[in-house]
Amino acid sequence: MTEGLTIGFIGLGNMGRPMTARLAGAGHRLLLLDLDRARTEALATELGQQAAASLSDLGARSDVVITMLPDGRTVRKVLLGESGDGTGGVAGTLAKDAIVVDMSSSSPVGTRELGEVLAARGIRLVDAPVSGGVRRAVDGTLAIMVGGDPEVVERLAPVFAPMGKPMLAGGLGAGHAIKALNNYVSAAGLLAACEAVRAGARFGLEPATIVDIINASTGVNNSTLVKMKPFVLSGSYADGFGLALMAKDLRTALEVAQATGMETALAGTVVEVWNEAERRLDAAQDTSVHHTAIDRYLDLLGRG
Repeated sequence: MTEGLTIGFIGLGNMGRPMTARLAGAGHRLLLLDLDRARTEALATELGQQAAASLSDLGARSDVVITMLPDGRTVRKVLLGESGDGTGGVAGTLAKDAIVVDMSSSSPVGTRELGEVLAARGIRLVDAPVSGGVRRAVDGTLAIMVGGDPEVVERLAPVFAPMGKPMLAGGLGAGHAIKALNNYVSAAGLLAACEAVRAGARFGLEPATIVDIINASTGVNNSTLVKMKPFVLSGSYADGFGLALMAKDLRTALEVAQATGMETALAGTVVEVWNEAERRLDAAQDTSVHHTAIDRYLDLLGRG
């Protein structure tokens, strides 16, 4: 489907940059755009691709548009413009039958609403958030959680292939729902691991030994395997995924549960902890505060 087509890619940050490199390496023709103009121009030069002059320019010249942005509100503004009617946004100049792929971590409720607005313009929306972090974005092994019309998703197979493995979760919004729920499980596991290591250390155990034994036992999880030693025990906390973004995803996960009328035993507490960590560490303003810094928050709690 993508042979001879142009893919517009919006959002060239920690994840967007390696994802565009994978697409370019697979031979796709790209049109790049980021809020940071210097970043846009530099990456376009590095990859031998084109930089879009504006959102409208990108829409006018793209057949498929991928967004990799902080949240759904930003995605909506980029697509529909400040006025919400498409003026100045990507959708205002996109041709009918174009496809928008939102790979951001957006609210599934907002995604369904946006899909209706775009459908009225003849534009198809697919949500396809990813999991795996920067390392797997570089490797092209991301887990891609897809929601949308199966026929449209099938047409996007050559687009997804260089970036990772697409898994159809269901209809529109399903990808964003499962991404938020996945991050809830991940964040809860990381929080539990950090608390366990701190408790064990106070008891006199070596932190690295604690992690090794957990990884050989039933408590093993993604955080104990790939986050605790390189990012938490080292004190670098430089995992590449913002703490504020994780807190936002957790609020979305709780929103999904509450939308069903479900009572939760743990989710509300986990969200409260991450919200407070976001506030205490000023993570909403300081994007260098990554999500493994939740351990720093626990340290603050220990100091009273």
